[in-house]
Amino acid sequence: MLPNPTLDQLQVFVAVAEAGSFSAAARRLNRAQSVVSYTIANLEAQLQLALFDRSARNPVLTAAGRGILEDARRMMADLDTLRARASSLTQGLEAEVHLGVSVLVPEHVTVDVLRRFQETFPNVALRLTTGSPFRVIDMVHKGQLSLGIGGQSPRDLEDVASERIGLSFMAAMAAPDHALAKAGRRLLLADVREETQIVVADDTGVTGNNDFNVFSRRAWRVSDMGTKRQLLIAGLGWGGMPLSVVAHDITEGRLVQLDVEPYEPIDMPVEAQWPRALPPGPAGRWLLEQYRQSLSHCPTSLGTALQKMAPADTAPQDAAAVLLASE
Repeated sequence: MLPNPTLDQLQVFVAVAEAGSFSAAARRLNRAQSVVSYTIANLEAQLQLALFDRSARNPVLTAAGRGILEDARRMMADLDTLRARASSLTQGLEAEVHLGVSVLVPEHVTVDVLRRFQETFPNVALRLTTGSPFRVIDMVHKGQLSLGIGGQSPRDLEDVASERIGLSFMAAMAAPDHALAKAGRRLLLADVREETQIVVADDTGVTGNNDFNVFSRRAWRVSDMGTKRQLLIAGLGWGGMPLSVVAHDITEGRLVQLDVEPYEPIDMPVEAQWPRALPPGPAGRWLLEQYRQSLSHCPTSLGTALQKMAPADTAPQDAAAVLLASE
């Protein structure tokens, strides 16, 4: 007789493999550990395969288990897609939309989109959260947002669906009276090594707590981009900033771009993100499309954005408008 594993067995198997233990999987699934162990034992009996090596303190996937895991994940993703399609076919207008927008998106874009949203959906309540791209994707992953407009989501978050809708630019910045800005030349690693670098800490774990473009021995870690901006303007250090956040500061002379040899200006994709099993309803889809359209009239490279910001008579709002782009 051919094996006939259930979707529930596969869900428990994936949970154990990802959580690393039967007890952690039980907590994730809100089930007793004995139930999780029994489910895995039944699945192994059905497949006539040992999926976990239990000789170690925590179960370790066998070679067969690693192969089955990929199939199980694919089947669970297909199930989420089926649920999402059924939901979209039966779903009416949402009573409330939980929207998260990262600092990569210029503030005036969000204000314009929400002004039109209020006119189009006067009876739909809105809950808006703003913050770092890390926070936005973490809230989508936890099911706390209907729609996130953030940075690029890690590809291992299989419960999050995403669609690229724009591009943001990150470059090294400092106050014009900072020692690095006064150097008037390209800065080497030795120039920045002993200068304080301001870094936004990822307290969500989305990035695996890895540092990117951190070169100074003295790094100050702050919780949010707004605090980092204030410290940079005050001349307390240097660091990378999304141009969407500091557009006004550049055009009004509060911050200048640094040419730091080891620091690579980053083109950061901006994605729309939502829980795969619960896609946006009509109002959420409308918001996604409005953000896509709003971000589609901007340059597609960091150099072009900076060139358009260069004229002294550029209006702040016009400067901010050039800082995101769609392809």
